[in-house]
Amino acid sequence: MSVRVKIPTQLRTLTGGAQEVPASGSTVAEVVADLESNHPGMRERLMDGSGSLRRFVNVYIDDEDVRFLQGLDTEVDEGARMSIIPAVAGGSPGAFEVRRAEPPGL
Repeated sequence: MSVRVKIPTQLRTLTGGAQEVPASGSTVAEVVADLESNHPGMRERLMDGSGSLRRFVNVYIDDEDVRFLQGLDTEVDEGARMSIIPAVAGGSPGAFEVRRAEPPGL
């Protein structure tokens, strides 16, 4: 099965800068294996030592998070879109705090 995989900025060094790449496989695990064969280093970035998706890597098939489906065993239909989305964390406390303006001279 042929799918299109959306690649996040952090992994584009592995795809020669491509934002989206073709891959094949009938499950998410097979697609990841195909990505690894065409873009070495991809599996290591997506999966941990136990063979599970890394905690801060989210994978979607079309609009469905595979963690709420069958994980790596989730079936991938012909023409599906797979998106790899890293979790976003960080920032500083109060970075978005709105401060009340004080009148001049106080």
